[in-house]
Amino acid sequence: MSGLSRILFGWAVSVLFAASAFAQPFLNTDYDPAIPTLEETIGHQSGDEISTPRETLTYMRALADAAPDRMKIVSYATSWEGRELIYAIVAKPETIALLDEVKSNLAQIASGRLSERVAADLVAQTPAVTWLSYGVHGNEISSTDAALALAYHLLAAQNDPVVNKILDETIVIIDPMQNPDGRNRFVNSFEAARGLEPFGDRFAAEHDEPWPGGRTNHYLFDMNRDWFAQTQPESKGRIAAMLEWFPVTVVDAHEMGGDATYFFPPSADPFNPNIAPDLRAKQDLFGKNHIRYFDPRGIEYFTREVFDAFYPGYGDTWPQMNGAVAMTFEQGSARGLTWTRRDGGELTYKDGVEAHFLTTLSTAEVVADNKQRFLSDYAAFRARAVTEAARANDRYYVIDRGERRWQVDELSALLEAQGIATDFAPEGSIICRERYDDGALIVDRSQPNGRLIKTLLDINTPLDAAFIARQEARRARGERHELYDVTAWSLPLMDGLSVATCASAPGNLVDELSAPALPQTAAFGYAVPWTDAGQGKLVVELLKQGVAGKVSTSPFAMEGRTYPRGTAIFSNGANPDVALGEVIRRTAAALSAEAVGLQSSWTESGPNLGSSSFRPLVLPRIAIGWGEGTSSLSAGNSRFVLERQLGLPVTPIRLSSMGRANLSQYNVVIVPELSGAARGQLGGRGQAALKSYAEGGGVLIGYGSALRLFTAESTGLLSSELEGSTAASDPVPDEDGNLETDAEYLSVLGSESQSPEDVPGVLLNTVAETSHWLSTGYDEGAVTLYVGRDIYAPLPRSVGVNVLRYADPEDLLASGYLWEENADQLAYKPYLMAQRKGSGMVIGFTQSPTTRAFLNGLNLLVLNSVVLAPAMVR
Repeated sequence: MSGLSRILFGWAVSVLFAASAFAQPFLNTDYDPAIPTLEETIGHQSGDEISTPRETLTYMRALADAAPDRMKIVSYATSWEGRELIYAIVAKPETIALLDEVKSNLAQIASGRLSERVAADLVAQTPAVTWLSYGVHGNEISSTDAALALAYHLLAAQNDPVVNKILDETIVIIDPMQNPDGRNRFVNSFEAARGLEPFGDRFAAEHDEPWPGGRTNHYLFDMNRDWFAQTQPESKGRIAAMLEWFPVTVVDAHEMGGDATYFFPPSADPFNPNIAPDLRAKQDLFGKNHIRYFDPRGIEYFTREVFDAFYPGYGDTWPQMNGAVAMTFEQGSARGLTWTRRDGGELTYKDGVEAHFLTTLSTAEVVADNKQRFLSDYAAFRARAVTEAARANDRYYVIDRGERRWQVDELSALLEAQGIATDFAPEGSIICRERYDDGALIVDRSQPNGRLIKTLLDINTPLDAAFIARQEARRARGERHELYDVTAWSLPLMDGLSVATCASAPGNLVDELSAPALPQTAAFGYAVPWTDAGQGKLVVELLKQGVAGKVSTSPFAMEGRTYPRGTAIFSNGANPDVALGEVIRRTAAALSAEAVGLQSSWTESGPNLGSSSFRPLVLPRIAIGWGEGTSSLSAGNSRFVLERQLGLPVTPIRLSSMGRANLSQYNVVIVPELSGAARGQLGGRGQAALKSYAEGGGVLIGYGSALRLFTAESTGLLSSELEGSTAASDPVPDEDGNLETDAEYLSVLGSESQSPEDVPGVLLNTVAETSHWLSTGYDEGAVTLYVGRDIYAPLPRSVGVNVLRYADPEDLLASGYLWEENADQLAYKPYLMAQRKGSGMVIGFTQSPTTRAFLNGLNLLVLNSVVLAPAMVR
């Protein structure tokens, strides 16, 4: 071979090698060798390994560095564990160069207030935005690597008509990793378990994640339920970013069980009634395009089953309330590199990566092919939302600021964070013939996101009547219902607030109302009324600063004002070494909370401050059950509410360590909801330790399914029992043989009914036993969330107090859809029980008050159990 031949041969080999090295494994396309591959940057090809969070960010930045004219990286949040969340903007160079102008045009289109001509002109010159989100559940792993493959494909594909059309007509935003903490947890557990080769056995350790698994974030939240609650930094950052870009289409890419195939919309019933029909119709457009990619490859799929679009906290439902066509994609998961299906087939990680790559590419293609239609329809949706509510009798939501002023202000901030404009009516305003002495929050539904406003603030969002009839027919046949998640989520109800609607609003609305006036220097001390969670937080923060205080068990009047039970008193005399006035003013100002200066200790009515009706407060030391045997969601949500919402540090103790731990150093021990493994993890020693802790003076609190343990005969912590096929056990007589329950209870306890049905989630009304301090702040009862099927018999009056019980059948349901027999059986039954145990106390919430951290109206009740209870037990 001549020298020239050798040179030419070597060149040909190098070209062939380059083509294979830069080849995208999923499509037969020529790729630009100037764009780095995943293998070049990280060391593996797409789908051959599970890319770590660090590798994901490294590769996305490598792509942006290689093509800065077509891709920009934006950091939008930082996780609790300090990991960065980013999205990539991918578009043609001319669009990237004018991003600020494009964003301005999109904001105008989304305003809903342009004339049709102006809107049409803007639509013609503005690219549509396709938003592609991946990996909100950290152990749903394939979508993140699909995001990396798609980003590479959009940048590197040469002379590809689909990619060219996408870049010409649209902006593609790729959010590759919505939950980096959860993904990191999964990858660590997988790598720790893998050996010489991957195994498809579903019981192999590499597929069997240790508690809590990788699905959730650091605080163990399912972030696909957090879109409107926005409790987590990942959710807050994502929604803020989405409100900058107003996407016409949003995809949320997930995984499901490894024996399943692939789901893409059309979604299953029920649909939220606030989703516009044309958005539903467009789902067919996407589905029919996806099969163009799936059918030639023999990729199986299903539609219109399981995954509905009713609850607005999903990543595919919240965007639809704003006018986007939003969709969930679900890929059967290998939960590792390979999975042996029940039919004997093998599902690989690469299979999942490929399927998600194809559907998200297909989504971008559909938007590009229909850019004018999608953007015009989006503008029309937003405009209709403004006009359809303009003359409605329920145009304005009016939320009384009342005693729960802090809670109302928090609701205003939450709505504003979702792009919803809010205003306030000043104190003394008269709205629809009602006077609001403390002012009111006003939300005008005539906004471009008016459908989101309606679903969040309406008392009830109804299910379709035909769907309900179908579910009742299924239940009559002994089949399971098809409801996927909760059927109630009204923010005013969950915040414990009073809401009304009105056709008009006062003309003197303001952006905000002033915070409570700070107290002047007071000769005796300061009172902090215990009326909402903000007031409770003020007490907590003062205790954390070493300020000594007392709490009242009865209402009292001083200096012309009546104070409710639960009011905290901080006196100068009890704090001689503290600049009390300065500390209280500073802390109250930071929280926008109220403190009242007291010039004298004289009470005009009610107990005097030296009475035993005032109990010394202590800063509680709190432990919570943790680890295997607990519900990770309940444990994480409960810890989050206490730590991040209420400011109280919590020590997690594994159930398996409870029997060895020195629990006496804690004022409060919380047992969150439990799984079937709880007894084995606790063991006899752990169960005995919990009982001994309560008898020795501690406050032991159980949430939800933890009461199965608390009420067990072998444990004997609460004198109640879980009801089964009958409404309850027989009433329990006292030691003299007398029944301690009243006629209402007796009539319910003696009735027969079917076994309780599983309830996806409803909001229920409760009635308070106002004589007990644990109901402080809830004289009118509370709205609570009920999920599942557990129903408990009331405590006999001789041994404990049913502090909050469910209302009678006619008044029970606050929002949602509840099976009739459940309503009959739940009526009058306890939500919150308290029973003395030795020198301590056992408190049982039959349903968790911390679910998803969105039951803000119950946060004061949580504070009652962890702050007031130690004071009362002492």
